[in-house]
Amino acid sequence: MDKLLVNDKYRLEKIPEKGGWTYVALDGIPAEEKGAFGMVRVKGSIDGFEINDYNLMPMASGQLFLPVKAEIRKKIKKQAGDYVKVLLYRDDSLLRVPEELLLCLEDDPEALTFFNSLADNEKRNYITWIFSAKRDETKANRMIKSIYKLSRGLRMYDQEGN
Repeated sequence: MDKLLVNDKYRLEKIPEKGGWTYVALDGIPAEEKGAFGMVRVKGSIDGFEINDYNLMPMASGQLFLPVKAEIRKKIKKQAGDYVKVLLYRDDSLLRVPEELLLCLEDDPEALTFFNSLADNEKRNYITWIFSAKRDETKANRMIKSIYKLSRGLRMYDQEGN
């Protein structure tokens, strides 16, 4: 049975800068639930809209936040300032490698072979870092850097030349 982390109503907030994220700030997630980069992988729903393979991300305040993408806000007809019902469970399901990353790995056999040799948590470190980027350009740059490291047999936190 999946571990319930959140079941409550929260106010949608927005980072005020241009292009700022809309999110829900969450309190009370135990430290032992946090993984790489202080993130927690979750699944559940936002106002009944199902989410899977989603990451709660750390804020400077120590809270975690749940990004609520424009696609979701449009479907649930909510915006910053509105309240949403959030139901979240820890997501310990098997690792799914995004097709976008698999296609890039297939173009570099050394990178693919090394990636496949990694433990799921090491693979997840790469996936989380790449796909937590807000902009497509940043995501693409992170993917290029990752393929470069993987083709040289380096884990996410290994330094070149070590």
